[in-house]
Amino acid sequence: MNLINHTGIALRGGLYVVTGEDFFAARSYREVVSACIEGGAGIIQLREKNWPASRIFEVGREVREITHKSGVLLIINDRVDLALALEADGVHIGQEDIPLRAVRKLAGSKLIIGVSVGTPEQALEAERSGADYIGVGPIFPTETKKDARFPRGLQILTQIRQAVSLPIYAIGGVKLHNVASVIRAGADGVAVVSAVVGAADITDAARNFVAEIDRAKTIIH
Repeated sequence: MNLINHTGIALRGGLYVVTGEDFFAARSYREVVSACIEGGAGIIQLREKNWPASRIFEVGREVREITHKSGVLLIINDRVDLALALEADGVHIGQEDIPLRAVRKLAGSKLIIGVSVGTPEQALEAERSGADYIGVGPIFPTETKKDARFPRGLQILTQIRQAVSLPIYAIGGVKLHNVASVIRAGADGVAVVSAVVGAADITDAARNFVAEIDRAKTIIH
């Protein structure tokens, strides 16, 4: 899947890394994000649910500098105001955040908008309302997100792939040993947290994910 979205940027799938300082093992944001990018991550989402806006903005400026120089997309979790203030590439929202149509009204064509979905109905609504991509999950059991719903399994990816034409990123319990299965089930890419940012060698972990994703796509095509 390689669609031009509202911003004119093509989303090609691949490796989408979601941050989480709790998994960094005392490494700095600069070190972690730079290592993810060196390993081939195409999208970085800044996600720190418990941080005040001031800290997200402060760290976000540093991350924006890194991603901009590298040609990698920066997505801000939940906060459209911070995404706009940081001149990020996009914002990612959930089902309980500000409605997508309202976010699109605020962002116009300035931001990529991603939406978390768990059913074909939610995916269709996201597509109708102007989403640029969707995150589907949790696919497998995960301990990264404490409030994660029950695992939805691979079948939901296939169902959603048949329902919408948006790029799909699978999230939730995606590891190197199962990443090929989510690509085969219909995902264009995978969103990961601890499997990359918590790895002893972040660059190597990211590189392995990218290779496995590419290999799975080659087999499909």
